[in-house]
Formats: sequence, structure tokens, C-alpha cells
Amino acid sequence: MKSADLAKQKYASNFFRKGITVAIMSGIAYGLYVAFIYLAMTRGVWENWYSPEQTFLTIFFVTYVLGSLGSAINYTMSAMWAMGFATFRGKIRDLFSSMKSRPGKVLIIASLVGGPISTSAFIIGMQMAGSIVVPITALCPAIGAILGKVFYKQKLTLRMMFGISLCLFAAFLIGLQAIEPDAPPMMLAGILIASIAAFGWGFEGAIAGYGTAMVDYEIGIVIRQAVSGLSGLIILTPLFALIGGDVGLSFSLLGQALTNWDSMQFFLISSFFCVFAFSLWYKGNAMSGTALGMACNGAFAFWGPFFTWILMGVIVGYDGYALPPVAWVSAIIMVIGIWFIAVNPLDLFRKKGE
Repeated sequence: MKSADLAKQKYASNFFRKGITVAIMSGIAYGLYVAFIYLAMTRGVWENWYSPEQTFLTIFFVTYVLGSLGSAINYTMSAMWAMGFATFRGKIRDLFSSMKSRPGKVLIIASLVGGPISTSAFIIGMQMAGSIVVPITALCPAIGAILGKVFYKQKLTLRMMFGISLCLFAAFLIGLQAIEPDAPPMMLAGILIASIAAFGWGFEGAIAGYGTAMVDYEIGIVIRQAVSGLSGLIILTPLFALIGGDVGLSFSLLGQALTNWDSMQFFLISSFFCVFAFSLWYKGNAMSGTALGMACNGAFAFWGPFFTWILMGVIVGYDGYALPPVAWVSAIIMVIGIWFIAVNPLDLFRKKGE
């Protein structure tokens, strides 16, 4: 009996460690997804649209419509990847029954907030301020903890408040870069818009826990990506175009984007990593617990700027993607803060001792 208990404990321990590894990999996949969507939106027709000398688009269209369009294309293609994986594993038959269930409806609501709205804000923020906004969006676990207190009366311990304070301090350090004399003129606006993404993903995390706990994570990711992509294509992008004065132009831009292989090849890669960024996050949360999974995934505050710098700056050779030292320091502080929000460090030592 004792050997059986030891074997069970060893299995649980290995399962827990694999969960941590999966959650860490989700943060790395997120960093790669960010880098490749950035690259996709600088190639082919996108390069012409963003060029002040060549573009026929207004500043509003360039800033908001293109940001929403890039997000929608990425999520729609990501949904196709996710559906392909689910079909291969024989799970796609559960899609519609899951969507009709209460947990599935919760996921749909979370997807609308965390997908087209938050990701469009994230991409728009990146266009305006660069990859320095990635650590700002990593405030989402801190915001999720605060919203959990508001919505569910969850307790905020001193440890969690310390972690939130670290995250806010890191965000403050990044914000200071926007008021430097040599800062890009749109950096502050980009950082503020990226904070919308942080709030949206924090809200998504606060309400989606119920849905992801009750729906298979591979089906959950299909629901999330499909709802995010299609709502972005059908609702948000045309809405931005309508505000900009030409709703029909959004569909013309979509057609041009989908038929331009120079950029679409990189959307294929970004959407592939996007599937794993979210599906590994769901799986890691299920294996190691939501709190620890969220902490491991939160390392995207570092991986996002890192892979963007490697791909765009080092490999492709574009200027302006190297981050100042304070941005890297802020990203590391943000990751430490997320860990304190999600995990009591002493618990890790207790688990090791046991």
C-alpha cells in the first residue's frame, strides 16, 4: 500500500512539473506569435498601406482599421489551425454541443472581450509604440486579480498586493519612456491603448475560468479563436471603417490582404503559434493549477519583446526594434510581480520538501 501511495505521489508530481513546462511553453509561443504577426503586417500590401509616401489610407484607417484587420485575420486562421487539430484528434464533433452549454456561452463572451477588442488594441498599441507595449499587456494577471476581488469577492493577500505593486511599478517605468525627449510622438498613446488590451485580457481571465474548467481545452481554443476572428472580420473592422467614413473599403482591404502571399505566409506562422499560445495556456492551467499556469504564461512580458527584437531587428534587419535596458528590466519585474500574484513562493519549497 505504501509503495502504491509513493507511486501515486510520484505520478502527481511528474504531472505537476509537466504542467509547469506546458505553461512556460505557452508564454514562449505567445512571444513567437507576437513577433510573426508584427512581421506579417510589414510585408506585401501592408508595407504599402503603412508607407506615408504610397498609402491612400487616412491616418484613422492606418491606425485602427488595419490593426483590427490584422488581428481578425490572425485569429480566423488560428481557428482553422485549431479546427484541424481538433478534427485530427476526433474531438470536433463536440464543438457545437459545447457552444450550446453554459460554459461554452461563457467562453464566447470571454472571446469577444479578449479577442477582437483586446488584440486589436494590442496591435494598434504596438504599431504606435513598438514592442515596448508587450509588458504593459502583461498587466492582465494583476487586473484579473483585482477584478476577481470586485466580481467574486476573492481575497487579495499582502503577497498578491505586493505582486500587483511590482507590476504597476514596472508599467510606470515603461510609461516614463514615453515622456523622454527622444521618444516617438505616438508612444504614450500606444501605451494607453495597449492598456485596454491588458484590461480586456484580465477581464477574460476573470470570467473564463469557469468555461475552461468545463470544456475540453482543444474545443475551448476552437471556440475562442473562431469567435474572436469572425467577430473581428464581420463586426469590429467594418465598424472602425464606418467610423472612418468608408465601410466598403474594409472589405476591399480584406480581399487584398487575403490574396497577398508575401504577408499571408507569415500570418500562417503567427496563427500557428497563436493556437499553441492559448491552448498550451489552457492545458498548463489544467495540469498545474490556474494560478501557477498564469504565472508561467505571464513570462510573455519578456518573450514578446525578445522574439520581436530577434526576428525583426536581428534577422530581418529593421531598425527601431531594440529595446532600452529599462524596458528589459521592467519586463523582468513584471514577470516577478505576476509570480507573486499567482503563487506563494514558499509553497514551491514546501512541495519540494514533501
